[in-house]
Amino acid sequence: MNAITRKEQAQLQTPTVNFELNGRAVQATGNQTILDVAKVNGVKIPHLCYKDGLDKAGNCRACVVEVAGERVLAPSCCRAPTEGMKVNSQSERAIKSQKLVLELLQADMPETAYTRRNDLDFWSEQLGVGKPRFKARAAVHQDLSHPAIAVNLDACIQCTRCLRACRDEQVNDVIGLAFRGEHAQIVFDMDDPMGASTCVACGECVQACPTGALMPARGVGMAKPDKQVSSVCPYCGVGCQLTYNVKDNKILFVNGRSGPANQGRLCVKGRYGFDYAHHPHRLTKPLIRRADAPKRGDFQMEPNQVMSIFREASWEEALEFAGGKLAAIRDTHGKAALAGFGSAKGSNEEAYLFQKLVRTGFGTNNVDHCTRLCHASSVVALLEGIGSGAVSNPVMDVTQAEVVIVIGANPTVNHPVAASWIKNAVINGTKLIVCDPRRSDLARLAHRYLQFKPDTDVALLNAMMHVIVEEGLVDQDFIASRTIGFDELKANVADYSPERMAPICGIDADTIRYVARLYASSKASMILWGMGVSQHVHGTDNARCLIALSLMTGQIGRPGTGLHPLRGQNNVQGASDAGLIPMMLPDYQHVSRPEVRARFESAWGLNAGTLDDKPGLTVVEVMHAIQKGDIRGMYVMGENPAMSDPDANHAREALAALDHLVVQDIFLTETAYLADVILPASAFPEKTGSFTNTDRLVQMGRQAIDPPGDARQDLWIIEQIARRLGLDWHYKHVSEVFDEMRHTMPSIGGITWERLEREHAVTYPCQQEGDPGQSVVFTDTFPREGGKARFVPADVIPANERPDAEFPMVLITGRQLEHWHTGSMTRRATMLDAIEPDPVALIHPLDMERLGIAAGDVVTLQSRRGEVVLYARADDSSPPGAVFAPFCYYEAAINRLTNAALDPFAKIPEFKYCAVRVTAGGTLAPRLSFGGGQILAQLPEVTA
Repeated sequence: MNAITRKEQAQLQTPTVNFELNGRAVQATGNQTILDVAKVNGVKIPHLCYKDGLDKAGNCRACVVEVAGERVLAPSCCRAPTEGMKVNSQSERAIKSQKLVLELLQADMPETAYTRRNDLDFWSEQLGVGKPRFKARAAVHQDLSHPAIAVNLDACIQCTRCLRACRDEQVNDVIGLAFRGEHAQIVFDMDDPMGASTCVACGECVQACPTGALMPARGVGMAKPDKQVSSVCPYCGVGCQLTYNVKDNKILFVNGRSGPANQGRLCVKGRYGFDYAHHPHRLTKPLIRRADAPKRGDFQMEPNQVMSIFREASWEEALEFAGGKLAAIRDTHGKAALAGFGSAKGSNEEAYLFQKLVRTGFGTNNVDHCTRLCHASSVVALLEGIGSGAVSNPVMDVTQAEVVIVIGANPTVNHPVAASWIKNAVINGTKLIVCDPRRSDLARLAHRYLQFKPDTDVALLNAMMHVIVEEGLVDQDFIASRTIGFDELKANVADYSPERMAPICGIDADTIRYVARLYASSKASMILWGMGVSQHVHGTDNARCLIALSLMTGQIGRPGTGLHPLRGQNNVQGASDAGLIPMMLPDYQHVSRPEVRARFESAWGLNAGTLDDKPGLTVVEVMHAIQKGDIRGMYVMGENPAMSDPDANHAREALAALDHLVVQDIFLTETAYLADVILPASAFPEKTGSFTNTDRLVQMGRQAIDPPGDARQDLWIIEQIARRLGLDWHYKHVSEVFDEMRHTMPSIGGITWERLEREHAVTYPCQQEGDPGQSVVFTDTFPREGGKARFVPADVIPANERPDAEFPMVLITGRQLEHWHTGSMTRRATMLDAIEPDPVALIHPLDMERLGIAAGDVVTLQSRRGEVVLYARADDSSPPGAVFAPFCYYEAAINRLTNAALDPFAKIPEFKYCAVRVTAGGTLAPRLSFGGGQILAQLPEVTA
């Protein structure tokens, strides 16, 4: 069952109303309007300002109906029926008024390509409205200043759907209605060109517009697709459902679809980040490294000159070379000499088969993926504390919470649609507490914003727990009946008073006490966190504190409560569930347990004792093992460790040192540049498979287009490599892989492929066929021994590397709104690259003034491991003394600077803290020719 909002709960409690519509007896339930009831009963009433999901406006008056006994016509979109009311939408008076409204609007509508097939034309045709008799208003200019959205105000009917989508749904507050009378018009910010406004290009306004006044840029939205394919977004862990509009095997545009996680909403990446699949850099032929092109870690990449390093090969030659050499290394140097990195961007089925290949074909548990670099510490702490690494409640539960804490996360950038639900909750009365060294956009809506010092999470959280214990705000019954270890935690936090911790974390004692009381005393409090919590050497301790905070107050196991680590990539949850981690077989069954290995050996048709009983190496440990000569061969599918790993110079040197590297990808990534053989794979919209979002929602992604050239489906490639390692695999369809998965993974045992195709999405745990799935878990027990959760105390541990006189500033890394992870997809998405084309460092204005730097200047960032050159951007979201930089730019690969020091429990690197020096000047590395800049160059000059 999906979470419902407090507003929806109130609607369910509203009594049923009986009334008459066009002579028929009908019923209204909840807060339905006359128009809502008409739609349910198949009665067509024209409407333009009304749209499902938006607040009612009633300003177009196309939907007027006649109510018996009333002098004036009523707008059906915002009129609630009353008991015994008689309504007529088809009376002569109502029809005449409806047609007149449509005719008046048609008089001002230009006859252009961007107004074809719009809602106004549809309703005019339905009611037989002909050519308008009235004079048109003066033409209004087009605004083509934005790379992704064309503004055609001559087609605007001022229905305000775009305004409400921007203000009420996405809560971005960019669009307004300005001026008065005949001069009234839609504006962006202070009547700025859209391209110069604060628009974040979520496109919600475009999807809401009924006339073509807001359209995809460059005429894309004018083309009529051949087919529409329902799928999901390939980017973050929110898992928004979408529709691909396809013509001639090319995606024209994308619409949001009403899925459980997004209800039709999308962000800039989901809506405009699709055409990477058609980019000329796509790999279309298998490639083998030329004998005269030795591997070097300090390479300079240029995808347009790929044939100077590789040569084309047939699939048979490439597969024999790839698989044969891996098998030879295994047989010569032993099973532990091989390792595999799978992908959090691939499907559940691909992750499952990949880890199965490594464990049965390589014979080792040396398999991992980017979860090690994202939420590994969160998962370790969750498994330790509550017995499950998954979230307890869906994001949508924020709408049922009284208090929401968002810590170490920037959802408006990394999970924009999830952020919109948080913003909606705040508007409806939820108190939001934002805790982060960087001031995110959510801080403007926060009840309290705690800008604590970087690296002091444990100090702040222990101080909050100190208050809760000291003031008797703990839930004694919950602690006694459902937890163990509280006395140890209580003793530990006794020394962490807010007064003692305030100088350390930078938050005054009174604020710490207030927030602690607010969280503990609320009827429903929820915690969401991101990689600002997890990517530290004390990341596991940070998560332990959040778990303890939830347990000691009983704020878990109910709607509107719980713990939610926001998953970064689209299938990082599913890939981890499927066993793409070195210490766990699928469904988090530890490799060291004999009964677990025996079950999988039976399911996979292996001899007893075949599976390795020792946990494998993690992502960063593999790099060290290569340098030592322990790992000699690797198979990397859809991952880019040459960009994503910390101390990237070291990672690239390690990859270059391998005897044999097989890379399976869609582009010549930085990692593929170091490969011995490259296997061209399928992009997200070119495959069918299941994907699991941050809410534990298993969803169906469907193939919309064919792979280019000789590129092949990832599952096919994995199976071909497996056969060359001696495995007799013959899967005929992806559904066969999913069926094997569900019979080895109890948590999804009740989800069939047929049900996924029919329902599109099912939440796990769903252990029996027909079960609805549980969106809220831990309601009665925890999946630990004895069914009780465990408190784990944590103490303050400093970062591995602190600022000093030589490197006096702190570097914080992360993502940008427009770009994703290492940029291999989004920098080849035309619109996204046009909006944000160049590498930037976000520096506080006070630091810029001190360093003599102006916005737009070139600056050099240096750490003890390397340096990068990029552009300076003034930004007061980061505190003075800290600089933020995204890690998606090849020409300024920020992970050349980051520290590879590991959390001792989760083996996650400390991406969020290292010491750097910022200096003016430097030589920018050449920018790769991704293509977005060409679009940018075609735009008219934009002035604010």
